[in-house]
Order: sequence, then structure tokens, then C-alpha cells
Amino acid sequence: MMGGVAIDGGTSSSDKPSRRGRRVRMTGAERRQQLLDIGRALFAEKGFEGTSVEEIAAKAGVSKPVVYEHFGGKEGLYAVVVDREMRQLLDGVTGALTAGHPRELLEQAAFALLDYIESYTDGFRILVRDSPVAQSTGTFASLISDIATQVEDILGLEFKARGFDPKLAPLYAQALVGMVALTGQWWLDVRRPKKAEVAAHLVNLAWHGLDGLEAKPQLVGRRKS
Repeated sequence: MMGGVAIDGGTSSSDKPSRRGRRVRMTGAERRQQLLDIGRALFAEKGFEGTSVEEIAAKAGVSKPVVYEHFGGKEGLYAVVVDREMRQLLDGVTGALTAGHPRELLEQAAFALLDYIESYTDGFRILVRDSPVAQSTGTFASLISDIATQVEDILGLEFKARGFDPKLAPLYAQALVGMVALTGQWWLDVRRPKKAEVAAHLVNLAWHGLDGLEAKPQLVGRRKS
């Protein structure tokens, strides 16, 4: 009888933990997305160098080979994260440029960047960090250059209408987009003043600068070259 109890009890106790411990197996796509989400958060917090494959795997509850299977290593995971963030920001900015008036276009571009910073803070932190794999994934500077390319077409039309040399549009596009991007990096941490006020001040500086633009600006200081 004691033997029967021992057998019954052993069977019951072993069955319950197995049912409780059973986990739903992720599909390959689900596992890949989980690793991307975990990697994105860690890269934003610690940077590329400060993040290890071991930590990524541990947070995902998998072994290191699983990370290598999906991305070939930390560099591959980082490259995919950066590529997605760059596309998210570039699509947001280019998609926002819908107005006809140049000043409103400047406002839309400024808001698009600030919206991204506000909604995808981790992604922006990753983009503005330097990393040893930047040459294969692109850099924040290259992303800004891509956005500036969209803006230079708008400026080119404005320059033609004002009788200025349209060949200078790329230079001014880089200056304008760079101004907004650097201000966005500063605003990322301080978050003051409010987003709309930041956009208004950025456009105020850019627009009134353009409004009084000289066709052939001259240096007023002693240095001439």
C-alpha cells in the first residue's frame, strides 16, 4: 500500500511541474523580432561595445547559438536595428513634406524629427552613437545627408524663384537639416521647451534667415579665406 502511494504521489508531482513548465514555442519570425526588441533596448542603454551576445541571449531566454543563427552575431543584429531605425526616421521626414509653402515644409520637417525622437527615443539614441560597425550600417551623419537630399529639391525651387544659384541648395539643405538634428539631440535629454515651441523657434531662425538671404553674402570679419 505504501508502495502504491509512493508511485501515485510520484506520478502526480512529476506531471504537474511538466505541465506548468511547458512553454509555447516561438516561430522563427517571432524569435527574430524578440531578439531585435531586446537588442534595440540594450544598444540604446549601453551602446554597441557595452552589449554582449550573452546578455542578449539571457534576456531572451535562449542560448547564444540562437542569436548567431538569426543574425550571425552582435554586429549583424546591430546592423538590422540601425537599418530599421534609419528607415523609420527617413520615411517619417520624407512623408511629412506635403505642404506647398516653404515655411510650412520647414515646420513639417522639424516636427517629423522631433516626433521620431519623442516616439522612438531608444532608436534615436542608437543612431547618434558611434560604433565600430558604422561603416556597414550607415551613420547618423549619412542619414541626415539623406534627409537633406529631400530638402534640397525644395530649396532649389525656392532659390530659382528668388534668382539665387540653385547649385547652392545642397549646402543650405545640409545646414538646415543639421541645425534641426543637433537641436533634436539636445532636446532628447532636456525635453524643454515643449515640442511645438522647439519647432517654432527652429523655423523662426531658419525662415527669417532665408527671408533676408543675400544672393552673394560677404564676410565682414578680418579673415577672408
